[in-house]
Order: sequence, then structure tokens, then C-alpha cells
Amino acid sequence: MEAELAALAASGATTLVGLMVSETWTQARDRVARFFARGGEDGSAEEELRLSRRELMDAQAARDELAGADIEAAWRTRLRRVLLADPRAAEELRSLLAELDPDAQHGPAVSVHNTISGGVQHGPVVQGQNFTGLTFGASGTTPPDEGAGAAR
Repeated sequence: MEAELAALAASGATTLVGLMVSETWTQARDRVARFFARGGEDGSAEEELRLSRRELMDAQAARDELAGADIEAAWRTRLRRVLLADPRAAEELRSLLAELDPDAQHGPAVSVHNTISGGVQHGPVVQGQNFTGLTFGASGTTPPDEGAGAAR
């Protein structure tokens, strides 16, 4: 269970730091501050979020990736502490992340392994769906059925 909470805290910190440098930060900041205020922290989280954003913007301008990583690590630790202190916070954080970053994948990652057997393949093997416009080993000429005189 602790590994799951650590992964959730890491995901939350990554999303949080990403949002700090986005155009939607104002709305996100208010929601995140309310999440931390639920534990009785009141204005301290809001002030820390403001300071972290300023530091992150300065680090980004200076191309200081280590400072950005430090900010993310600090928020990951803080989120992890909240999650460990209150089991109900995990569901609230998941909901918050879904609200703030609806395009993120919050389900388990799926791993696919394909095996080709039964003979020798003398060319590319493509597995998938909805392929269009694939060209392999093209010499730069148009296929005969697509030339100028081809019937359409």
C-alpha cells in the first residue's frame, strides 16, 4: 500500500510542478491549496505554492533543471506525508489530479509483447490497427496503380 501512495504522491508532485508553469495555474493553485488546507494547514500551503512557483519560474528561466527537480521532490515528500497521515486523502488527491489533468493516464500501464513465429520474414512486420500511408524501402517512385493514368 505504501508503494501505491508513493506513486500517487510522485504523480501528484509531477502534475503540480507542471501546472505551476502553465496558464491554468491560478485555478489549479486554489484547488491544491484547498487540498492541503483540509489537514488544517490553512495559508501555509498557499504561501509555499506561491514561493515554489516563483522559484520554479526562476529556475526555468536559468535553465536550472536541478532546482526544478528539487521543487518537485519537496512537493512529492509533502504529498506523501499527507497521504500517510490520512487514508481518505488518497481518493481526494486522485480526484484532484483527474480534475486538473484530465488527459493523464491514471490507470495501470499496459504492457504488450508480440512474438512472430512460424517461418522466416523477409521484410518488415507491422502489427496494429488503422495503418495508412506506410512505405517501406521506397525508391522514390510512385506505385503503378497511383500514377497519372491510373483509374480512380
